[in-house]
Amino acid sequence: MNRAVSLDRWDGATAPAEPHRRRSLGGACLAHALHDGYTDLLYVLLPVWQTEFGLGYAGLAVMRSLYYATMGGLQIPADRLAARLPVRAALALSTLVAAAGFVIMALSQGLAGLCAGLVLAGIGASIQHPQASLLVSQAYGAAARGPLGIYNFSGDLGKALFPVVVALLLGWMAWRPVSGLMAATGLAVALALLLVLPRGSLAAAPPRTGRAGTEGAGFPLLMTVGALDTATRMGALLFLPFLLEAKGGTGTTTGLALALVFSGGAFGKAVCGWLGERIGVVRSVIATETATALLVAAILVLPLEGTLALLPLVGLALNGTSSVLYGTVPDLAPRGDVGRAFARFYTAVIGAGGLAPIAYGALGDRAGPTIGLLAVATTALVIVPLVLGLRRPLGATAQA
Repeated sequence: MNRAVSLDRWDGATAPAEPHRRRSLGGACLAHALHDGYTDLLYVLLPVWQTEFGLGYAGLAVMRSLYYATMGGLQIPADRLAARLPVRAALALSTLVAAAGFVIMALSQGLAGLCAGLVLAGIGASIQHPQASLLVSQAYGAAARGPLGIYNFSGDLGKALFPVVVALLLGWMAWRPVSGLMAATGLAVALALLLVLPRGSLAAAPPRTGRAGTEGAGFPLLMTVGALDTATRMGALLFLPFLLEAKGGTGTTTGLALALVFSGGAFGKAVCGWLGERIGVVRSVIATETATALLVAAILVLPLEGTLALLPLVGLALNGTSSVLYGTVPDLAPRGDVGRAFARFYTAVIGAGGLAPIAYGALGDRAGPTIGLLAVATTALVIVPLVLGLRRPLGATAQA
């Protein structure tokens, strides 16, 4: 049975009007940009914490995992709890809790307070992904794949903006006031969500053609594909700086390279959701994963200039698949419970994002970054036969 998106009180027809759709998508994108920005700005703060608290690299990894593991591990229980609330309230509350975590960081006098703030911020972040994805899916129904791609893209905007802003602010003030400003930003976004998101209960949209009668068949395979796709992306980003260094690149070159990858990736997330609607899920994933494998192989043998020229395409292929997969979750949601399906899917991909660098890093330590990148390309190719298994549960419309 489909779970309706309850906002506050909705007196309209079962299909939400276009203004309500746009406001739902806008609010979901705003929440996604903030929470993903919160996640990635921590990378800028880690060196500061290392200096102040005398942490080693293992300690810094634990600090980051307090937020990341909390966010990933609580996706399912947080979604169950949030399902009892109107989604408008759930998204505003999740943002408020995440902002409260940054308040605790700003007021902390020691490492224990900082850790408590990171855990609280991670709890808030755990609610956003499944609830916002559910909101967009229900608002747009059968046409949700493209809007979900836009929602996915909005997270990259936050990842690009927040670390830069925090880095600039750290040149003017200490990290605790900066954390306080990030908390204030979260409070402002929580208020904005209450104003932007429409009041009402959006009735569940009609099931997509591909989902009829499947009762979630193929969903575990979809999660596997999503986890492997995330592992491919994390592995490529892990080895890229070392590859560039071996080709004669400098720190500035690495910064430029990452900017090229992320800009291409943001474009890929926005475009590939729509691509999935037009050529089908299976064909889109085969295209992006095959392109990923070929492009990774190409940058292994090209000189530095050629590698840099290909990096926007590498980013597009690496990140584009995720929008296609996110947009497919409602098609295969077990028992039509889209919110719980998103929570499970995000748990799988976030978990893969945490574990894959460890596995690829161990391989790289033993065999070098070249073998590591070849393993990344192989992982992308492994996805191709796996995604063929989604043809039957998705139905003919997903392959057109």
